[in-house]
Amino acid sequence: MALFGQQARKDEPGAKPEPRAETPVERAPLSAPTPVEPLRRTEDKPMSVMQPKPSESVLAAGLTIEGKIEGNGNIRVAGRFKGTVNVKGELTIEPGAALDGEVKAETVLVGGEVRGHIVAKSRVEFKESGTLIGDLKAGSLTVAAGSKMRGKVEFGWKEGELEASPPADVASGSAPLR
Repeated sequence: MALFGQQARKDEPGAKPEPRAETPVERAPLSAPTPVEPLRRTEDKPMSVMQPKPSESVLAAGLTIEGKIEGNGNIRVAGRFKGTVNVKGELTIEPGAALDGEVKAETVLVGGEVRGHIVAKSRVEFKESGTLIGDLKAGSLTVAAGSKMRGKVEFGWKEGELEASPPADVASGSAPLR
């Protein structure tokens, strides 16, 4: 009877098996996987081909969700969302996407359609395909040719400046044009 790694001699029954010569197996040294740098958005790429940023949540195209989004991080809407969004980060509404509700974020990039109010601490940027039906308040505003908006816009004011009441003649609408 041969044991593992041994061969019995055929010429002698009951003879002790001769050890079989083993050849060493060459193995490649194990190495750590190479880290892959996540792709980041560049301004020259259209919104539809942007890669997700780290800590970005995506509502994919074809999905419809109703509810509330809150938290830190970035959100990208490529589908349909109805409700409120309150994030400390960037909200991106992709071309073809729709958002119906109130939005509060650091930055809002509008490539789709928004029905509701937008409040952005930092900035709002409208792409060519962006549409807003509602009011907007932002630190700064960038509007691409072809975008559409219907509502009241306030931008360029520092926090706290909007609470101050305007001069009496401006409030009454009788301020002279300069």
